[in-house]
Amino acid sequence: MRAFTAAAVQVAPRPGPLTSAVVKENTDHALAWTRRCVESTGAELVVLPESVTTGFTPAIGADALWDLVDEIPGTLAEPFQECARELGVHLVWGTYERGAERGAVHNSAVLAGPDGRVLGVYRKTHPFGGERRSSGGWVVPGNRVTVADTALGRLGMIICFDGDYPELSRIQAVRGAEVICRPSALLRSADLWELTCRARAYDNHVYVVGANATGADPAGVLYFGNSMIVTPGAEVVARGSSHEGWVAAHLDPARALAGLTPGSSVPQAFDHLADRNLELVRHYADDLVRPARTPFPHG
Repeated sequence: MRAFTAAAVQVAPRPGPLTSAVVKENTDHALAWTRRCVESTGAELVVLPESVTTGFTPAIGADALWDLVDEIPGTLAEPFQECARELGVHLVWGTYERGAERGAVHNSAVLAGPDGRVLGVYRKTHPFGGERRSSGGWVVPGNRVTVADTALGRLGMIICFDGDYPELSRIQAVRGAEVICRPSALLRSADLWELTCRARAYDNHVYVVGANATGADPAGVLYFGNSMIVTPGAEVVARGSSHEGWVAAHLDPARALAGLTPGSSVPQAFDHLADRNLELVRHYADDLVRPARTPFPHG
């Protein structure tokens, strides 16, 4: 990758009930903040929150949501593509995506390049709790990773709860991802948000650009922002608060792991990818795909 400035923009969804007019308001609002961010920071990569077109909890059924959203590329993506082209930036945003059958909705992240073309679409592989359609929600999980070659470097994408699953980010890192974009509408604590952003960055020596929603979605669910940018050495170099706005940082591959020796005179010359014990992984490969569950009571 080359050095560039990245930004995470956090915005609040417009109030419900969810209609096509509200989707347009959400889109216009997010892109207005994107333009302000790029004008202020010169960012070449901008990441927006999860489901930024609707808010995370749509408060309508899967069929109605399917009718409201669109395929990708499609009319719902066009304003974001046009904004990326207008600003000459790489833009990542979260949106619900119309699946092949009515009622089949994906929670997707889309990457558009500075020419406006869609360079990659990632469908959330680990829906959160009641979001999953099989549990009474509205999302059908994806089953593919996405790593896109860009003029900035190799960009991967995960969405919110995906960040709890180390295997997903590891696969992207092994496939060459240098930056992982994490559009989110996190429903847990700020501590867990920071923990998982920093862990996935450190596990894989990648930059993580996490854009978390703020405000309330159409169902009245509240989000806390705290968008952040983390280095491959797990250093948080930009951190947001709870109001609308952005965070930005200069990502320099020559300095990506410069923070690995704080408080020590001993060089920390390890590489979490190169130093993997692949023989161990091969030996226990079946365990990685074996069903399991926590032994502790939980909600």
